[in-house]
Amino acid sequence: MKLVIISDTHTLQLGMIHQVPDGDVLIHCGDISNRGAHYDIEDFLEWFSAFPHKHKIFIGGNHDFGLQYRRPDVQKMLVDYSDRITYLDNDETVIDGVKFWGSPWTPEFYKWAFMYKRGEEAAEIWKQIPNDTNVLITHGPPMTNTFLDFTVYDSINVGCEELAKRIEELPNLKVHCFGHIHEGYGMVEHEKGFMMINASTCTLRYQPTNKPVEIDI
Repeated sequence: MKLVIISDTHTLQLGMIHQVPDGDVLIHCGDISNRGAHYDIEDFLEWFSAFPHKHKIFIGGNHDFGLQYRRPDVQKMLVDYSDRITYLDNDETVIDGVKFWGSPWTPEFYKWAFMYKRGEEAAEIWKQIPNDTNVLITHGPPMTNTFLDFTVYDSINVGCEELAKRIEELPNLKVHCFGHIHEGYGMVEHEKGFMMINASTCTLRYQPTNKPVEIDI
């Protein structure tokens, strides 16, 4: 199964300089918009649904207020596109025996969407991840102590400690993909053998120039 992974397009999907390659499952790891406006969500759904990939999965991110609060107009759009796109919000989908689980939540900073407090509140969210998850899709990264969650401006790793603990407990995990930290684009193999992928399409300067990530599982 070939996965094609993107993230953090921030309404700039039509400006992406790299073509989205063919694959079996197209995944978007959140931040489809800047503030989650109706028209931004609608534009994204129209664009995303048009890809030929048999399966298309996306989650929200900290910029996607419209997805968090699920106004009736947004809920109707998600339902209207549900035959072509799978939206995950702390839930799962199974494709050809492969279990995908997705969550838009990230550690609290400022007053963005889908925020949780570090520590106990974080652990409560991540214990929902099924033990038999194969592909984990989150908007924010785990704490990695690598470039994947390293912020240039603050010069610190900002990934979630509780998420890092939880992924080590998942015996069948093959891929953990995320975005959120634009400058952390790339991939690293975890010591447990699965791949951690920061698929941010936009750079630190919000230029949609990073290539989609392709991986076979």
